[in-house]
Amino acid sequence: MNNQLLRFTTAGSVDDGKSTLIGRLLYDSKSIFEDQLLAVENTSKKKGHEQVDLALFTDGLKDEREQGITIDVAYRYFTTPKRKFIIADTPGHIQYTRNMVTGASTANVALILIDARHGVIEQTKRHAFIASLLQIPHLIVCINKMDLVDFKEDAYDAIIKEFEEFSSKLFVKDIRFVPISALLGDNVVARSENMKWYNGSPLLHTLETMHISSDHNMVDVRFPVQTVLRPQRDGFIDYRGYAGRLASGIIRVGDAVTAMPSGFSSVVKSINGPSGELKEAHAPMSIALTLEDDIDVGRGDMIVRTNNKPEAAQDLEVLICWLNEDGIRPRTKYLIRHTTNDQTAMIKEVIYKIDINTLSRNFEDKSLTMNEIGKVRIRTTKPLMVDSYRENRSTGSIILVDESTNETVAAGMIV
Repeated sequence: MNNQLLRFTTAGSVDDGKSTLIGRLLYDSKSIFEDQLLAVENTSKKKGHEQVDLALFTDGLKDEREQGITIDVAYRYFTTPKRKFIIADTPGHIQYTRNMVTGASTANVALILIDARHGVIEQTKRHAFIASLLQIPHLIVCINKMDLVDFKEDAYDAIIKEFEEFSSKLFVKDIRFVPISALLGDNVVARSENMKWYNGSPLLHTLETMHISSDHNMVDVRFPVQTVLRPQRDGFIDYRGYAGRLASGIIRVGDAVTAMPSGFSSVVKSINGPSGELKEAHAPMSIALTLEDDIDVGRGDMIVRTNNKPEAAQDLEVLICWLNEDGIRPRTKYLIRHTTNDQTAMIKEVIYKIDINTLSRNFEDKSLTMNEIGKVRIRTTKPLMVDSYRENRSTGSIILVDESTNETVAAGMIV
């Protein structure tokens, strides 16, 4: 458990206090370098603030954004004695839906900020919907600016009720609520004296103790091969290892495995990790496997347990978020990337488009432009070894790339 890595994404609309909250987490957990601290203290004084302006820790990137250098997602790192954290901070505006999809795709937790004065707004619903679409296992709803509603419990309860009415339509297993004031620090790192009625933990404690080991699928062994290792040096003349990152499951020496798509079977002879030989490995470790038999396996193939195979499919139904300024063009060829496997694919048709605010499906409008989400049918030239995204985030996700510009045009989840 110690020093396990937790990734979380933050989302809120423009003035919900996201920058202040991240600043407060970094500041109160002593995760800021002295020179950064001095710089921010000086800037705060120049601006005439009495306290440190916490938003400055995260808003340094805003200037670059205004100069037209788009920073899609800003990643920040901090560590406490209990855990390491990576924060994906995504802009709150509607036109940044695609950034939120990018930042949230690997997250364990999504923090959704709500301004206590405004309650659940359209943006809140959009962010919660995307978090559920991306199957982020945990949601923490931070009801911020409690100081502006006099720390009243009924203001907090009313927002919970409003959020729960909406979120009952979503697939999120774990939703928690924390009343905070990022500006004053209430319930962010330390317990709030102003909200004695709240019995839960402060935000940082919740992030430190949240159980995330079971977020990975440990049932289905999926090992996409990245490269074949043939060292050809003394002691390794006959060594032939398959290296990659275990996408899901637990694999052990002696397991009966099958290489897909060829269907050849063998047994795991050895597993090597960064620090030597292992008896077993679990997702998301990077490992090299050797097999008892010399079978033909290369990059893009997948090693799976013989009695538990993914589907080898060429026709896929995929929920996609369109990321490109040029809208979707059915019958155009794209490069599809799935685990370590790249194939050519064609979008056959758009089945429906989703209205993110009402969650309704529009079967009439078949256009998808940037930041829009819809369900499409895709045909690939060769089979991909897929699971549904709900069962497996690693083998259930794809991206589409424009072959002429090499730009990623869509990110998708296999239904």
